[in-house]
Amino acid sequence: MSELSNIIDVAIIGAGPAGLSAAIYVQRAGKHAVCFEALTVGGQIVNTPEIANYPGIKKTSGFEFSMGLYEQATELGAEVIYEKVTGVSKVESGLEDTSKDDSEDTLPDEKYFNIITESGKTFQAQAVILATGAKNRHLGLPREEELTGRGVSYCATCDGAFFRKKDVAVNGGGNTALEDALFLSNYCNKVYIIHRRDEFRGEPKNLEAVKSRENVELVLKSTVTELKGDKSLEAVTVKDKITGEEKDIAVQGLFIAIGQEPNNQSFRDIVDLDGAGYISADESCITKTSGIFVAGDTRTKTVRQLTTAASDGAVAALAACEFTDRN
Repeated sequence: MSELSNIIDVAIIGAGPAGLSAAIYVQRAGKHAVCFEALTVGGQIVNTPEIANYPGIKKTSGFEFSMGLYEQATELGAEVIYEKVTGVSKVESGLEDTSKDDSEDTLPDEKYFNIITESGKTFQAQAVILATGAKNRHLGLPREEELTGRGVSYCATCDGAFFRKKDVAVNGGGNTALEDALFLSNYCNKVYIIHRRDEFRGEPKNLEAVKSRENVELVLKSTVTELKGDKSLEAVTVKDKITGEEKDIAVQGLFIAIGQEPNNQSFRDIVDLDGAGYISADESCITKTSGIFVAGDTRTKTVRQLTTAASDGAVAALAACEFTDRN
């Protein structure tokens, strides 16, 4: 990474599929892109063992796909700074030239954004693309973090094979939960689906497929209240929401599929967030603040897929480049 002494053309917060796609388009437009990444490039997709729904690529792994994006972006000249961004603020300073007569105009306003990182560093950029993605929502139970990787998982396709011929549970009622249960039923001895309601939000065809599996059992109108086990998960306690009765279900794995949540609170003063915390923006990827754009799962949208993240990256990048040209 080179020393960045000048104002960055386009700063991209996040180096997942949306952020790296944006970096590629920024570089190809003749601008300089810098991605800020708190963890590792690729985002959540880096842990996906198989991608088979990206147009033009029959099959690849999340790691290979992520590394391909990273190499393509950096070979074009994009840079990645491994820093967590904690805030973005807009700076406008009119600079008056006192050497001129009063009748002459003042110098144009200098407009840019400050990018503040967790380590205390500050960078400047002409435009910013927020591509921070979303993370898996947790249950918030005691020992949940401790048992993650020791029976508790948020990715059935990533970890399901480790539970071959074992009993597991899936917590959730959407398509992800139903698809996870179907996937796990191919490996596991028994799969429980624990859902707080008696109806599912997932597609009817997925629900019918789940009901047709003999080794899948529905535990409805119930919530997980406790995780049990010493060094690894051994059972979950579930509470019936109607009767209040609690019971233990012996499982070696719990796959939590209750949705995702964005991490956008650091940007709430510069963009609008909806009730769930997603950044308000339509397909143009333009936010309420001129010069701030958004791409990928972190924005308000109906479909959150790898293809839509890459698409957002391209749209946001071209809009950001046009903004820098105008300013």
